[in-house]
Amino acid sequence: MGTHVIKMPDIGEGIAEVELSVWHVKVGDMVVEDQVLADVMTDKAMVDIPSPVHGKVIALGGEPGEVMAVGSILISIEVEGAGNAKDVPVAKEAPKAAPVVEAKPAPVVESKPAPVVTAQAPVAREADERPLASPAVRKHALDAGIQLRLVQGSGPAGRILHEDLDAYLQQGASKASTAANPYAERNDEEQIPVIGMRRKIAQRMQDATRRAAHFSYVEEIDVTALDELRVHLNEKHGATRGKLTLLPFIVRAMVVALREFPQINARYDDEAQVITRLGAVHVGVATQSDVGLMVPVVRHAEARSLWGNAEEIARLASAARNGKASRDELSGSTITLTSLGALGGIVSTPVLNLPEVAIVGVNRIVERPMVIKGQIVIRKMMNLSSSFDHRVVDGMDAAQFIQAIRGLLEQPASLFLE
Repeated sequence: MGTHVIKMPDIGEGIAEVELSVWHVKVGDMVVEDQVLADVMTDKAMVDIPSPVHGKVIALGGEPGEVMAVGSILISIEVEGAGNAKDVPVAKEAPKAAPVVEAKPAPVVESKPAPVVTAQAPVAREADERPLASPAVRKHALDAGIQLRLVQGSGPAGRILHEDLDAYLQQGASKASTAANPYAERNDEEQIPVIGMRRKIAQRMQDATRRAAHFSYVEEIDVTALDELRVHLNEKHGATRGKLTLLPFIVRAMVVALREFPQINARYDDEAQVITRLGAVHVGVATQSDVGLMVPVVRHAEARSLWGNAEEIARLASAARNGKASRDELSGSTITLTSLGALGGIVSTPVLNLPEVAIVGVNRIVERPMVIKGQIVIRKMMNLSSSFDHRVVDGMDAAQFIQAIRGLLEQPASLFLE
């Protein structure tokens, strides 16, 4: 028998270190070729690390949340034959505060399996659907009497982790106890380590608010005519070209408005003190995923049709939510569009996606009585809540840019005039 050492790979783009996000194996597990061993987080995306060999895990080179240099030892696997290493590193124990690696089946599962498992509301999955999970997690679930299709996964692309099984059991026990007395005192606590995508989001948001001079501008827009056009186009072309949401219309309005305001389609390198204005409009579309907020990029939105942008937005959003978006698809934006859909609220103050200098936020559409030519009529109204970097964008330019978008959306035929 020998030892095969897997080192942290060079992921490219000059990245010298990455964060170990989660282990999918533990010491003692048997692994097969191409099985995912761990997920690591770069500045832009989550990356799976597969096993190149069959064997038994004998040592882990880091703990979840640890930043590891490219080339450092990630994991050691006992294999048939000589392997590729002579020295075996000592396995590190999982942190006590966040037992991501070690699974600790609770005694209550063995003594009272039925009440614990069935107390939890099931996840909506088909009976034949096979959720993502490592072999070790599947064995953990089997030993605990848990049906994996009922468990909500917190890993990339909804992958079920050991801690998801523990949380499922604990939540089931908690619900069983509180069901008898819903007014019972609760003193439970949960500590969640800020690692992986959540750490990157926190760092980027803090960095953006610290470095940029944010200011926000809010304007309401009458989207009655726009929504009528959207409904008409969907009725006529939806079956052949796909359904249109509001977002591709807003992307089109941004593209047209930016022709007059090129200083807003820009990136600011505050260290080099250089502003780069770009002709290409690469629109980042903020998308919520299981691992946190991601911003996939619609490249060259200026060269796409209404349906072309709609199709690309849908494709990228699906890839981001499923953890399949590539690093290239998550980088290179020149301006960002963010929307909370039906939960969009009345107003928001979006944070810039540095090094961009503008972000356009979409709030929800509501029907309100409006006075038009002395008559009270019901109109569909929506606010745009946008933020700008005041170091680069003057207040007047920002206001005129949003007013240009407003004019285009309120007279939607003008979106397509050249």
